[in-house]
Amino acid sequence: MVDDPWSSALHRLWQAASRAEEVAALADDVYAPLLATPGVHRVVGTRWDGRQVLRYMRALSAGSDTPVIVATTRSMPGAAVREPGGEPVVDRLEPAGLDDAVWPEAEFLREAPGGSVVSCTFRLDQRGWAALTLAVDASADLAAVESRLTQAVDVIVACHTGILQRGREARRGADDALLAEASLQMDSSLDVEDTLRRVARIAVPAVADGALVHLARGEGPEFVAATHVAVQQQRALEAAGRDDPWLAALLARRGEDEDTMFLSGAALDGSPFADPTAATADADAADAGEGHHPTVVSVSPLRARGRVLGTITFVYQRPEARLPDSAFLRSLATRAALAIDNALLYELRRTAVLSLQEHLLPSQLPVTDRWDLSASYAVGDPMLDVGGDFYDAVLRPDGSIALLIGDVCGRGAEAAALTGLARHTLRTLLEEGTDAGTALSRLNRALRQERASRFLTAVVATLAPQADGTVLLSTCSAGHPPPLVLRGDGTVSEVLSGGLLLGVLDDVSYESHQERLTPNDTLVLFTDGLTESREAGGTFFESVLPARLAALRGSDAAHIAESLARQARAFRDSGQDDIALLVARWTGLPPDSGLLPPDHRLEQAALR
Repeated sequence: MVDDPWSSALHRLWQAASRAEEVAALADDVYAPLLATPGVHRVVGTRWDGRQVLRYMRALSAGSDTPVIVATTRSMPGAAVREPGGEPVVDRLEPAGLDDAVWPEAEFLREAPGGSVVSCTFRLDQRGWAALTLAVDASADLAAVESRLTQAVDVIVACHTGILQRGREARRGADDALLAEASLQMDSSLDVEDTLRRVARIAVPAVADGALVHLARGEGPEFVAATHVAVQQQRALEAAGRDDPWLAALLARRGEDEDTMFLSGAALDGSPFADPTAATADADAADAGEGHHPTVVSVSPLRARGRVLGTITFVYQRPEARLPDSAFLRSLATRAALAIDNALLYELRRTAVLSLQEHLLPSQLPVTDRWDLSASYAVGDPMLDVGGDFYDAVLRPDGSIALLIGDVCGRGAEAAALTGLARHTLRTLLEEGTDAGTALSRLNRALRQERASRFLTAVVATLAPQADGTVLLSTCSAGHPPPLVLRGDGTVSEVLSGGLLLGVLDDVSYESHQERLTPNDTLVLFTDGLTESREAGGTFFESVLPARLAALRGSDAAHIAESLARQARAFRDSGQDDIALLVARWTGLPPDSGLLPPDHRLEQAALR
């Protein structure tokens, strides 16, 4: 019969169980009430793993406040006969009949007065079980003792189940946080190499001790990245990823419908992960979390958008309880695959865009002994849509040279089509000797006839050498930023220009403005991506451009073009337009006149 003291103790036990973070914390709340039961002299608890390895033993006698606690990893194969199945098992035994090979509690139970032992064995989870055993004398009501014992066991099992559940929930929360962080880290770069390195690093050491990433190629898996918590092992892991035939054969067999695969023990024989000490390693120490841990390897396919991109291989040297489950690895691999696929697609697009951009620009500029010509083009859009900036240099039948530069509104395929139309139309007309104003008017007419939905700006500068060694500069503009002239003495002036945008009205005429260039003067044409680069404070590069150009006095055309483009990119905090520059330096009639000595101090001072 259950009395009130036991009911109160059981209530307190349930309360303690709801707060406990480990089952061992319930020991005082379990042992004391059981010892208060009439006829009970000693309580002994044991904890076992699934291979009959004793992990823990605690014994407490009536009238004592100090328990005997034994933490061990003693292998006791004979205890297999005690391992319970699904439900708790209660046994009544005699102390004298206890086999020490089966009952490590026997040494404590035999010392207690009385003549009976009541024991309850129960399963905690798939990996372990436990026993709670009482030494009782003849005065004990065995039925009451068994009832209290099973009730205490019910609380212990419920406590352990709750702890596992809370642990799983915490693990899921940690996994979700790791997956979210992994997505952020892997998605933060569209560079293929950087993304692959991030994929390898993101799960080490949080998920695994080492990671390998391979991409699927026609000739077999291609190693791309590896990482390990230990530097020496990382080198070995990289070598295995590149050259090991066992690993290559394993990864090549991975089918598109396969899920994560775990390998350990004999399955790793012949692999670079095989453990030479596995046959002699102390299994008890391994399972106790001390010293050596058996190696486990998992291989997950990297699948994105219906195709397998490769595999990610994780290497674990940690307790089994700390291994991730298949669902987590599948989710991590999916996120990694999407990041890799995005980076690969971006790289393909980038290659295609740059290739198209190259075809919209001249492959080379004319080479003459009178002109130092150079150009620079910087793509500003991180999404890499094709830009609308273009430039060209055309040698004309009369010995002059025509420079042209333009900018189509917007980006993308339509802008690219208009870019090609504009450059090739102007080039053809100027090569035939058509004057700049007529060429721009005919281009405007062509755009209107094509019903182009975008407008564009352009400027054509015709450079005609004169008998006195100067150059007649004729500039014709259609709404484009005016070119600049860097004189030999370092002064900078703006070329007079004007004119309506191309593609807006039907009948438009364009006028030319003329001025002279002398030897060592430099003409600089550019698109608005240069002048509209803006720093964080709101200042446009246009305001500092004359000083920056003046500081480049004495430099050749290539240095001027590249330096201005580089400075504008470094200057801007906002603005993503492309930057095109076309630079022509008149060297004069003598082909060996050379350059003025460049003063690099001026350039450095202008950057301050």
